[in-house]
Amino acid sequence: MATVRPFAAYMPAVGYEDKIAALPYDVYNRAEAKEVVSKNEYSFLRIDRAETNFPDDVDTYDERVYAKADELIQEFILQGLFVKQDKPCYYVYEQVMDGRAQTGIVGCASVKEYETGIIKKHENTLAAKEADRINHIDKTNMQTGPIFLAFRSNPDIDGFLEEVRKRTPYYDFVSEDGIGHRVWVIDDDNEINRVCSFFADLDALYIADGHHRCASACRVGGRRHVDGEDKESDYFMSVMFPENRLKIMDYNRVIKDLNGYSPEEFVQELTQYYDIEESDTPVSPSKKGECGMYLEGRWHKLTLKDEWKSDDPVDGLDVSLLQKYVLDGLLDIHDPKTDSRIDFVGGIRGLAELERRCSVDCVLAFSMYPTDILELFAVADAGRLMPPKSTWFEPKLRSGLFLHDIR
Repeated sequence: MATVRPFAAYMPAVGYEDKIAALPYDVYNRAEAKEVVSKNEYSFLRIDRAETNFPDDVDTYDERVYAKADELIQEFILQGLFVKQDKPCYYVYEQVMDGRAQTGIVGCASVKEYETGIIKKHENTLAAKEADRINHIDKTNMQTGPIFLAFRSNPDIDGFLEEVRKRTPYYDFVSEDGIGHRVWVIDDDNEINRVCSFFADLDALYIADGHHRCASACRVGGRRHVDGEDKESDYFMSVMFPENRLKIMDYNRVIKDLNGYSPEEFVQELTQYYDIEESDTPVSPSKKGECGMYLEGRWHKLTLKDEWKSDDPVDGLDVSLLQKYVLDGLLDIHDPKTDSRIDFVGGIRGLAELERRCSVDCVLAFSMYPTDILELFAVADAGRLMPPKSTWFEPKLRSGLFLHDIR
């Protein structure tokens, strides 16, 4: 049983939603964030990355930065740029990318259920990365970026979402990157109870993206928890998507050297593990067990040999098999999180980006078949962790469309 409750969100005043909504804080470096803010004073990055309001010699994690974030939120509220809903509601948030709609329900999931494992993770978090968001939430008393949760598809929820999609949305806009965004407010008491019961019937929720933001919100919630009280900080803002409405994209690898092998020697070594075919066109793998390789200006299709396949939920992932036999076994890249010889390229950038990197600073690239959402569920259900950079979700959730006041 999952507990997901409605909340009275602060939301952009109608007419400002497209100006305020911003990509997540962690997709930008400081210079990029500053450039975005310089062009749009309403961008939520002014709040999410409040160091953009200071000279570059002020540290990103300076106490003044978090105080500025709180000051800006209060200014936006006083100016009527953020308006609070009159009552606790659920919200339906839809994004459309390349004609594909990704539709989910916005509500607040339980810190306790994160701690007890009803909300399941597939990545570890780093304390240093958590600290920034802990300070941001603590100082502003707001959760500003929703956590991306997924659950196994349910026909009742699918039916409800289709009903809502036929209504006139509260927001309907296209962001600068061409992604469509629509939001509906679910404020009818009968529908609120209906949504609550949907989640009560679920055995688990899964963190798809946002492990560090989730851990940070839960740490703040833990600090503020009082036994016997039901506080807003005991819950964290999330968008929950049925798995049949999600698409995971490929997360590809580029390598800076061949670890002393000549290209011919490396290909020969690979034949232990993969059947190899040259290709006249870029290789986008068509099924599990396949990957593409770009080496010396030529593409190859690699097909894993049967004897190396595994039914283990982690060891059987394509990214795990490549890591074990090729990156670790042949190239001596033992820890892809820290080794400077490897980099990762999200599938949104396309295969041309792999070719470009191999003409600039790398010599080898692998295009991967996307990890399936059910594989993610299987890893989390087993209490295991995925290798780094296993999943790339698009489109990214916008920050600033919903704020959860945890006072």
